[in-house]
Amino acid sequence: MTTITTHVTRADQAANPYFYIPFDVPEATTRIDVVLTYAKAEDCIIDLGAFDPRDTGYPTQQGFRGWSGGARDRFFIATDDATPGYIHGEIQPGTWNVILGLYQVPVAGADVTVAITLDSAHRRLEPQPARTFPVRSEPGWYRGDLHCHTFHSDAKGSPELLHAAAKQAGLDFLAVADHNTITQRRYFHPQSSPELIFVRAMEVTTAVGHANVYGMDEWVDFRMTHPSDAHVLERLVHEKSGLLSINHDKPTIPWDYEFPAADCQEVWQSTWLAWNWISLERYQQRLAAGLRISAIGGSDYHQPDRLMPEGPLVLARPTTVLFLPELSEDAVLAAMKAGHGYVTESPTGPHLEIRVGDIVMGGMARALASIEVVARGAAGDLLVLIDATGPVARLEIDSDDWSASVPLPAVQTFIRAEIIAGDASRARLVAEFAAALDGRALPWQLKGADLVDQPIRRALGNPIYIGA
Repeated sequence: MTTITTHVTRADQAANPYFYIPFDVPEATTRIDVVLTYAKAEDCIIDLGAFDPRDTGYPTQQGFRGWSGGARDRFFIATDDATPGYIHGEIQPGTWNVILGLYQVPVAGADVTVAITLDSAHRRLEPQPARTFPVRSEPGWYRGDLHCHTFHSDAKGSPELLHAAAKQAGLDFLAVADHNTITQRRYFHPQSSPELIFVRAMEVTTAVGHANVYGMDEWVDFRMTHPSDAHVLERLVHEKSGLLSINHDKPTIPWDYEFPAADCQEVWQSTWLAWNWISLERYQQRLAAGLRISAIGGSDYHQPDRLMPEGPLVLARPTTVLFLPELSEDAVLAAMKAGHGYVTESPTGPHLEIRVGDIVMGGMARALASIEVVARGAAGDLLVLIDATGPVARLEIDSDDWSASVPLPAVQTFIRAEIIAGDASRARLVAEFAAALDGRALPWQLKGADLVDQPIRRALGNPIYIGA
């Protein structure tokens, strides 16, 4: 065993939030064990990961071997298996690096010890699982969650439990976006089926912003250190034909990088009461500035170590609903990019769509004098139509199967729709939220007058754009 002790400081953190501890791995090594020790505290949080000798520095396309953030203090990598979040397989000889993420460093700095054990016992070389391509050949509206986590990053629950939660919620597709790693696919690739399609995903997680990448087999380098690195991320994703989505641009982790050419924005994360009106306001501002970016939602659910009952703080709250020609990963990705859908409060939340003739959400209209609106399951709520200047029409929804042709004044840039909770829906939603908390406090929850004054959205539709 090799033991390495070092002292990290805030100066190290300011120079580079990623701190590297090199170690040599000889030929014929079949397993590496690493244990991290430091005095954990509220002001001392250090993340953990590993890179092999193929790492070329940011942005690398090879050499990543795992990341567990602050969720673990140890890992192993072997030819036949690895700790969740870490990649098993061939162990290349040469200089490896334990990577420490200096997330929180106390004023006095911190002593960090890394213990490394190498083993050369005979082990099989296990391949990575093959990707599957299931399809359900039926057009229609399909429901999914585009942001959730397992114990391959910082949740306690296994992929099997998350799979059961998705089936319990009645979802058709699921994107498991564990933090800075793609090893959850060892489970989800073989389990993808026409009943529940898994969409490849990873959450790029840094101290000053999170983003999801979708539809890529490759891991994406998360070691962003400059505001302009958002454009590097964009290039890495689009070179591999993936989609880039900016996550939960609101407290407590807003997007503090330059804004890249993203395909989507997560405008609704977890319960609406978790500051989502800030994400929506920023989305509105970007649309008004002329960006064409699809609105999606995701629960950011961290699966516990047991299957939870349905409620306002579990998987698929909110749910992203997409119109697809078939249920497949390719169709989900295409609809996400095109904006052919809406976000609703739950798998049974209100249905919302707008169209101009044959032009649907995400499409382009040269001009419009009126718009067709459909809302289901929202009797007693309010339908609001919004363009670049703000609300342009408000209508009471008087039945659970409601539609209207709405004449419009001159619309600027785009038109989109929201369903806002009426008094009865609002009272129910607030009561359900309080019951789910069961006396707990969440760092972002509203209290008192703030809650009274905040409209609660039940569904958000993608825009129809106006122009050539």
